[in-house]
Amino acid sequence: MAARRVKPSLYISVDIEADGPIPGPYSMLSLGAAVAGAQDADGFTAADPEKLTFYRELRPIGEEFVPEALAVSGLDRERLGREGAEPGVALAEFSTWVREVAVGAQPVMCGYPASYDWMFLYWYLVRFTGVSPFGHSGCLDMKTLYAAKARLPLRAVAKGTMPRELLSRRRHTHHALDDAIEQAELFANLMVWQGSSP
Repeated sequence: MAARRVKPSLYISVDIEADGPIPGPYSMLSLGAAVAGAQDADGFTAADPEKLTFYRELRPIGEEFVPEALAVSGLDRERLGREGAEPGVALAEFSTWVREVAVGAQPVMCGYPASYDWMFLYWYLVRFTGVSPFGHSGCLDMKTLYAAKARLPLRAVAKGTMPRELLSRRRHTHHALDDAIEQAELFANLMVWQGSSP
């Protein structure tokens, strides 16, 4: 019996900046994405993370915000209220971009950690476009990937515990595109890393 041909995966590093802990009451203020690489039956191939990117700043969807969360990104809610993209427009543009860069492959969102960014991204995609180009579960958490390969408990993992050769040399700036590119490099390194010996 012939093996079923599996569609390649295209991994897209995504980082978001938001003004609170959950979507709905709080707003996603910026969205950055960078193609990290592709995986097929022959293995993983890294991409130049600066080549295929996406970035938008969004209009807030409500009045609530947590000052400490807003301070992390340094974004100005008042300016975004005037100049930020309408969420429906920005998320439709993002979905189109994902489908274009992932032609012939299944797009997979990856993040470090993915849980926060995926929560906002998926909620916004469904709320404003009705559907996610990643499906409901096309998400890979780099922190979990490292924990599994390093044979460590998840709660023991932080970037500071990782071998230096895995980390990007770029600074983590809390600008969504900068951080998506930085995390794309981390992801590519993790995908080819053989992990810790038993």
